[in-house]
Amino acid sequence: MATRTDAPTRREQILKEAARLFAERGFHGVGVDEIGAAVGISGPGLYRHFAGKDAMLAELLVGISGQLLTGGRRRAAEAEGDPEALLDSLIEGHIDFALDDRPLITLHDRELDRLRDSDRKLVRQLQRQYVELWVEVVRNVYPGLDEPAARSAVHSVFGLLNSTPHLGRPGALPGRAGTAALLHRMARGAFGAAGA
Repeated sequence: MATRTDAPTRREQILKEAARLFAERGFHGVGVDEIGAAVGISGPGLYRHFAGKDAMLAELLVGISGQLLTGGRRRAAEAEGDPEALLDSLIEGHIDFALDDRPLITLHDRELDRLRDSDRKLVRQLQRQYVELWVEVVRNVYPGLDEPAARSAVHSVFGLLNSTPHLGRPGALPGRAGTAALLHRMARGAFGAAGA
């Protein structure tokens, strides 16, 4: 099983560069030759890995939605029934995504409507399950919150955390650890205010 320290596969390299280029210039502003050049293969060589740009976009957006849900479920299993620890863990996991996969946030915001209906529905289904996992945890930590308010709070915190592509150039931020700590405090503060 691959870990974060394993060297990325060629397929993973292609997806990373496609996400970066799509986020920078838009889906239609990037050709397969440019994606291929970014990973050191010919544009037509990409077709050994993907049927085309549409397949790359689908794998990126469906893939990250699935990864977030799988990661959330793993964190829930590891928390051993401690809702406070689980909420902190979920926030940390989402912050990792928001800081490390910023192009995917931009890509989701701009290009989700370009997916085939079946892929877009799958993304939405995975996202709903991820939200509901958070809603349950938030309600365990703040039992006075009803379900609609908890769901609104979760979406609001996602908006906060997913704002990372708009935080400015990397050198203007307080560093990854400082940014992560700030985002965590703000997320907990938002949930605390909602639950007050």
